[in-house]
Amino acid sequence: MKHTKVKDLLNSTKTIHEVTAKGWVRTFRNNQFIALNDGSTIHNIQCVVDFENTPETTLKRITTGAAISVTGELAESQGAGQKYEIQVKKLEILGDSDAEKFPMQPKKHSLEFLRENAHLRVRTNAFGAIMRVRSALSFAVHQYFQQKGFVYVNTPIITGSDAEGAGEMFQVSALPFDNTPRTEEGKVNYKEDFFGKQTNLTVSGQLEAETYAMALGQVYTFGPTFRAENSNTSRHLAEFWMIEPEVAFNDLAANMDLAEDFIKYVVKYAVDNCADDLKFLEGRLTEEEKQKPQAERSEMALLEKLQFVLENNFKRVSYTEAVDILRDSTPNKKKKFQYLIEEWGADLQSEHERFLVEKHFKCPVILFDYPAKIKAFYMRLNDNTEPGKETVRAMDILFPGIGEIVGGSQREERLDVLIEKMKALGIDEEELWWYLDTRRFGSAVHSGFGLGFERLVLFVTGMTNIRDVIPFPRTPMNAEF
Repeated sequence: MKHTKVKDLLNSTKTIHEVTAKGWVRTFRNNQFIALNDGSTIHNIQCVVDFENTPETTLKRITTGAAISVTGELAESQGAGQKYEIQVKKLEILGDSDAEKFPMQPKKHSLEFLRENAHLRVRTNAFGAIMRVRSALSFAVHQYFQQKGFVYVNTPIITGSDAEGAGEMFQVSALPFDNTPRTEEGKVNYKEDFFGKQTNLTVSGQLEAETYAMALGQVYTFGPTFRAENSNTSRHLAEFWMIEPEVAFNDLAANMDLAEDFIKYVVKYAVDNCADDLKFLEGRLTEEEKQKPQAERSEMALLEKLQFVLENNFKRVSYTEAVDILRDSTPNKKKKFQYLIEEWGADLQSEHERFLVEKHFKCPVILFDYPAKIKAFYMRLNDNTEPGKETVRAMDILFPGIGEIVGGSQREERLDVLIEKMKALGIDEEELWWYLDTRRFGSAVHSGFGLGFERLVLFVTGMTNIRDVIPFPRTPMNAEF
């Protein structure tokens, strides 16, 4: 039988003689009141059972987690807290749930416990809200780029290139572990492997996206990426989703404009379309903040922080200026930073990024013109930089509570300079012959950036651990579910 979503029932403008709702029992009180949720909204609908005319055996099966179908009248609610309720005339148990064994009982669970039950945690209010916000943000990403005429490109997940030069990649092989073919020198013979060469899971679709931008003008990717980085922090995942636009004829300034406009668009979409979920998550965050010492608490509530990003221009600061600020800062002078800033050329850490955003400028910050030696080979070398202090047209966007949320650059469009940079880093020209072709045939200024989607979801939901904003987190020593 057709049923109506709980969200639509609660948003109804009138009572309805007969409706059917299906969902999962959150609570059952006094053998009479069922709180029913179907995932369409954070709110439950109250279903009032005529317990005197309902078999005892049925009443006993209405337990937390059970799937049920109810049919009855959508009537104005007698109790406080909801406009409508369902006066149940017919009730059917669709799937039982053993009340003794079901882990998601109607009480507060720790986030660690919920991660151990990642397949069921989405039945809680918090994770239902997070995943609806994630879905809305995902839609907004596509909507933004499609409205601006970008072409959505699916870049390979299995690749023979290391876009970042990071070396922290998951290898893909069909060779047997117990009898791996070897060359005469005793090395693994990849010529006998499935692809005939060494391949990995991608760390970025950027290089392939660049080739498409040099034909289609403006493109974007949105897909999974992988880092074999043995990092057990609250900000890192081994598998995460990345948004990577690449735009022909854009310089660094246009790249910064695009990134800021894009972030504001998707955040605004979530604020406009996920009001109930964000209000709940704000309350959850406020309660969590109360457990922290006063000095560590956020100065702004969640919705206030999101509005702050929407209403303020991102501050654009050169790396050189940022290093001067950090070197002269109180935490650096008092040796409160874990990584002290002593000289130009230091690779900024999360603590430095957050200091600039949260303490110094008190707004999102775009850092640009980084030292060449700490950035990737494909970033455009700035002209007229002094020897030993070469900088590249790179930019990072830093957010409160997160640190870096976007990394991007103007790409090096000059073939001779790019080849020199690759040689200096020991990157094989033969391996990237196809990438170099884009500089041989109609090269032009072009730029792009990468935004880690989970970090965006982390910021918008107010969660503090990245493992809580992806359905099934992949981290070192954990590939459960």
